[in-house]
Amino acid sequence: MIDSAFPLIDLHRHMDGSVRLETILDLGRQHNIPLPASDLESLHPHVQVTDPQAGVMAFIAKFKWMIGVLADADACRRIAYENVEDAKKEGIDHIELRFSPWFMAEPHGLNPSAVVEAVVEGVDAGRRDFDISATLIGTISRTYGPETAWKELEALLSCAEHLVAVDLAGDEANWPGELFVEHFLRARDIGLRVTAHAGEITGSESIWQAIRDLGATRIGHALSATEDRALLDFMRDNQIGIESNLTSNVQTSCVPDYASHPLRGFIEDGLLATINSDDPGISDIDLPHEYRIAAPAAGLTDNQIRQAQRNALDVAFLSPEEKQALQQGVAP
Repeated sequence: MIDSAFPLIDLHRHMDGSVRLETILDLGRQHNIPLPASDLESLHPHVQVTDPQAGVMAFIAKFKWMIGVLADADACRRIAYENVEDAKKEGIDHIELRFSPWFMAEPHGLNPSAVVEAVVEGVDAGRRDFDISATLIGTISRTYGPETAWKELEALLSCAEHLVAVDLAGDEANWPGELFVEHFLRARDIGLRVTAHAGEITGSESIWQAIRDLGATRIGHALSATEDRALLDFMRDNQIGIESNLTSNVQTSCVPDYASHPLRGFIEDGLLATINSDDPGISDIDLPHEYRIAAPAAGLTDNQIRQAQRNALDVAFLSPEEKQALQQGVAP
């Protein structure tokens, strides 16, 4: 149940996993990009998850056509703008959109710095046109390795004043956070905050590392935190936010079903766990679906769902003044 007395917030949404099917078709035609289908119904199974995937990387493979149509800066600007518009249509009051410029640039050899600039422009335009609070998190894709990560970070820092945080995402199993400590130190040195995907497919040591070495104050997924009581206590006592993503965790087979998800336990333990959408374009869901369908299926009571909604305001990368404005129904 969504509490109308509190802002509705999505803290964990990948812009590059939230591209409209109509936009994929349109950009494909515009740039003469061969697509696996020419209509929405036929395109659906190529882009969206219809059955649980064999792990996170199989899920990430579904991004192929979402980034495959980003042929120029205008395309990047367009999907950024549409992400903000879609968030407004969902009734979201504040959204923190994350994106990997290297991932978006790779299919057509774009300049990652130009991708960042286009995304900033698209989000700024969307924020103005739709009167919604929207901020950007720059993702470093660990899948490309630490050397490319430096290049991706430099692209992100070219527009650092338009970012609120940096994120680490990608192949957690093969590229551990230890390889990216210096990257995140650099980002923190200029004032950016840190969230990181950790404990999604690896053990609790990955979460410890993200907090202690990368400086993360929020953790994406954090599923394996349940295996470490000391970690749960530390996260609660130090107000480390958890960005839970119910449907995507089922679709990546990280949990077998909604009922097995640890979100309810996180809330019961007093952790600042939140409900988010992850990649709604791939999962074929939106944030209201996660509140109204997925959260009850995961065993959360109405009060626990409302608590998760309040937690999102607590751990959002916003100033106290911006949080107060949101609480009063004003987009900061």
